[in-house]
Amino acid sequence: MTRTAEVAAAVNVQRMTAYGLLVSPSHNRVYAQAAAGLVKAELAVFSERALGGRVRDIEETEIGGVPYVTFSADDLTEQDIRLLSNLSSLYALFQMEGDLLRPVALKPLDLFGSDLLTIQKYSGKTNEYFTKLLLNVTAMAADSPMDLVTGRPRVLDPMCGRGTTLNQAMMYGLDAAGMDIDGKDFDAYAAFIKTWLKNNRVKHRAEVANVRRERSVVGRRLHVTLGASKERYKGGETMEITVVHADSLEAGRFFRPASFDLIVTDAPYGVQHGSRPKGGRTSGKGKPQLSRSPVELLAAAVPEWARLLRPGGAIGISWNTFVGRREDIAEILASSGLHVQDSDAYRGFRHRVDQAISRDLITAQRPPA
Repeated sequence: MTRTAEVAAAVNVQRMTAYGLLVSPSHNRVYAQAAAGLVKAELAVFSERALGGRVRDIEETEIGGVPYVTFSADDLTEQDIRLLSNLSSLYALFQMEGDLLRPVALKPLDLFGSDLLTIQKYSGKTNEYFTKLLLNVTAMAADSPMDLVTGRPRVLDPMCGRGTTLNQAMMYGLDAAGMDIDGKDFDAYAAFIKTWLKNNRVKHRAEVANVRRERSVVGRRLHVTLGASKERYKGGETMEITVVHADSLEAGRFFRPASFDLIVTDAPYGVQHGSRPKGGRTSGKGKPQLSRSPVELLAAAVPEWARLLRPGGAIGISWNTFVGRREDIAEILASSGLHVQDSDAYRGFRHRVDQAISRDLITAQRPPA
């Protein structure tokens, strides 16, 4: 190395700033134990995909007996801070100066109170921090990752359950759509969101109607139009939430091709959930039996979902690794013309949920046109 290069390297080291990210406490003890490792992987994805690799030295660190994720970075812009403000388990961000922690003002996208995500309690609910993480890293897999904070990507959850993904998209101010085959979940979400909007005095319109094709009812649709404020609503600055009660294998009957930027979903775990893929075995009553493997369902569904992605859009799927191999799901995505994100950063999300569930996620991009 020449003397000039040595000086340049020394100047660059001096310009690097150390940061400490305080990890949010979680009521779920198991998730709390995994949270630091998950946000560490999430931060690595943010750096790789949106920040040009400028976030480095990402480590789990205890400061005063409290878990932090520390990292170094140079020249973080206001827009960079806006992006980092949305990390899933971020509670506070500090600039580290020796033993001192200087607070960094956060600018998250959040438009509503956290009760939108936390108030629903039911068996099998996906942790809201993980739902946010899955949406974030899926957005990073798209061709324009900074659109998460500078644009308005449209989100689809084709197995939305009671709407945790939809609520997170709504929190970000995004248009979102969902599908679910379970009528009870559809009714529960419709009741919840209408009640929540009314109780929080959010200006909105909401209606449930039958969906007809060739004079036959093929599903039900909840459609909500809302504004983050009365002024925005009156000015036409609104967002839309749509949920269809129907089989996600028939998503193309309800949504136009290339109409979504992000598809984000939590696949059946084979414990709390099940799936009914086409061509599956039937029970004695003639109804398809529940499949305990997400692989069979995804093999049937992903080609249909992929057609709904715009070129350059991305899909993110989480699943239980005890009932499905990563290689099998990657093959399904690739065979549907999607490019799987397989860097070290994207391989850092596997974690235990309970004795029967080890959760991981995978993302893939539809190649730009």
